[in-house]
Amino acid sequence: MTTQKPILEQQKSQMQIRMMKNSGVISNYNESPLLRDDKDEEMSRSALAMFRAKEEEIEKKKMEVRDKVHAHLGRVEEATKRLAEIREELEALTDPTGKEVSMVRKRIDTVNRELKPLGLNCQKKEREYKEALEAFNEKNKEKAQLVSKLVELVSESEKLRMKKLDELSKNVEILS
Repeated sequence: MTTQKPILEQQKSQMQIRMMKNSGVISNYNESPLLRDDKDEEMSRSALAMFRAKEEEIEKKKMEVRDKVHAHLGRVEEATKRLAEIREELEALTDPTGKEVSMVRKRIDTVNRELKPLGLNCQKKEREYKEALEAFNEKNKEKAQLVSKLVELVSESEKLRMKKLDELSKNVEILS
């Protein structure tokens, strides 16, 4: 194509010179009318040839553009097909994950509903435990006080009995 352009341009410029000569812009005054008719005919043929060459050039360019467009459309179609495949793959990827996520979320909601009453029950049991522990500690403290009192009373009782025994023992000694 690049080598044809300079040749076509040369032909165009030669044709233009011939047309100018034939139109009278550039003329030889010494030419005869027969030569002019031949030249007119030659000029008509060259103009026709130039027109055909331009038409051929236009047709070639048209075919080149058409080929480029077809090639580009082919690439676009391939890209469109590939994008459709990618979209399908993405949809296939998101569907199972979406279902799994949905199932997990539903399960979480169910567990949350089950946890609420269990949490309340746990708090209630903790309060009961604290109250029972407090009651236990109070009773334990009371028991400790009572044991302490018992030990004190037993101690005093022993002292008194020992004292009595000593007295009785003295009385028995006095009598003997």
